[in-house]
Amino acid sequence: MDKNYEIIFLSNEWIINSVFTLFFMVSFLFLGKYSGKEQRVQIAYVFVYIFIGVYVIYHIMHYLDGTWSLSKRLPLHLCGISSVLVCVIMFLKKRQLAFEFLFYCGILGGINSLLTPLIDNYTGGNFFYIEYYYSHSSIIVFPLYLFYYMDMKLSKYSWLKTFLILNILLVIIMPLDFLLGANYMYLVDPPAVNHPLVSGEWPYYLINFEFFVFLLLYFTYSLFKVSFLKN
Repeated sequence: MDKNYEIIFLSNEWIINSVFTLFFMVSFLFLGKYSGKEQRVQIAYVFVYIFIGVYVIYHIMHYLDGTWSLSKRLPLHLCGISSVLVCVIMFLKKRQLAFEFLFYCGILGGINSLLTPLIDNYTGGNFFYIEYYYSHSSIIVFPLYLFYYMDMKLSKYSWLKTFLILNILLVIIMPLDFLLGANYMYLVDPPAVNHPLVSGEWPYYLINFEFFVFLLLYFTYSLFKVSFLKN
């Protein structure tokens, strides 16, 4: 089996999966909250090493299943880019820009994917089902962990820098989509799932995306700058 698998919003399956996913994220943040400074660093590295292991297994299993292709498995969706950043960010000497991009795109992209789950080219294996929730919850919770417990903060215009980087990526990835017959960042076709931010045909839905992404980035920056969300 090799098809998209949609989990309907507010269905029993969606609710059960969301509860377990939320439990995983809250538990990880509580672990950081009640750990010492050195322990927090060690926990971050362990988290990253496990994430890298799962990420590598994901690609190996798709290769063995014959479902790995340049048009499907390159990390060029926002969540895929965020996953790569989770893999490397702890090994970067200068990580501020990577952190800011991961913070906005990981959190917003991950939340979007968990609200409207669509397992792309799902092969039917339990691993891919669980990995979808694990990877998307990880790109949400890890930047939050860095923000609260690893002294990583958002610079004043981080939201605007992220928006500009996203548009640079758009210019780079769109030609690749047409060249590879792919749909990375949904620049060729809208996601095959009911979504409140998607309306119209190509390229008009992309204009809506631009508008809403701009607002969401600024909203996220403003939200995490207020005092009750600071550590």
